[in-house]
Amino acid sequence: MKVDMDMQPVVSSDLHSVGYAEGVLRIRFNSGGTYRYTGVPERVFRGLIAAQSHGRFFYANIKECYPYSKIG
Repeated sequence: MKVDMDMQPVVSSDLHSVGYAEGVLRIRFNSGGTYRYTGVPERVFRGLIAAQSHGRFFYANIKECYPYSKIG
């Protein structure tokens, strides 16, 4: 299922921008790769956006916690 979403830029040394829709979190990295994480609760996305360090939050709460695939 393809989910369209707006990507919003974040200030991070690792993350370029993030988007969220219907349990799908999309993260574009400064290195150029874009990944799709599924089954992510909206509260986790809100936590990512609100975090003082987006990268630290990502590595602690998302990276190995949800199924993902590289999409770009």
